[in-house]
Amino acid sequence: MPAEQTDRPGAGLEYEDLSLMHEVAEATAGVSHLEMCIQCGTCGGSCPSASEMDHTPRRIFAMLRAGMREEVLTSNTPWMCVSCYYCTVRCPQDIHITDIMYTLKNMALKSGLVKDKTASDFSKTFIGNIEHYGRSFEIGLAGVHNLKHVKLAARLPNMAPMAIGMLTKKGMSPFPPKRIKGMNQLKKILKRAKELEAA
Repeated sequence: MPAEQTDRPGAGLEYEDLSLMHEVAEATAGVSHLEMCIQCGTCGGSCPSASEMDHTPRRIFAMLRAGMREEVLTSNTPWMCVSCYYCTVRCPQDIHITDIMYTLKNMALKSGLVKDKTASDFSKTFIGNIEHYGRSFEIGLAGVHNLKHVKLAARLPNMAPMAIGMLTKKGMSPFPPKRIKGMNQLKKILKRAKELEAA
């Protein structure tokens, strides 16, 4: 599709190439309503992680509309999303913003464009725990993540009191959790989800 000049308010982008936007919308589960974005900024204004993002969701959607594949897929925005769904709930156009962020994470991983592996490694470790136990294993997740990505010598003095407090108050167990009942059913669900994603 040829690029067309546009003057969408607040987008700050000169050209429109809708092919990337359509690709993302199609890859997102359900009906994303991505094309309905009116650039109002409610998503970024609602987001508890917006200050850590290099682009707000509103800007990411404008970049999708402009066909800026590499810029979108190298952005840290999807990885900073904490999946609280507050942006989705507040969006006046009913855009499934959080689901779109999951799509962008998958696309970034598949394309090999993830610059900083910290967040994607955290996600992989978390998913590995879910696949193995059927639930999160906080101390295992924190342990693996910190060993891979944190200089413990510098951070350990600050982290130790909090970790000890959580362990003594039973906010976190040092032992792996028991697997959930119905683990076989969960594995079937996860397997089917992967098959649907691959299709």
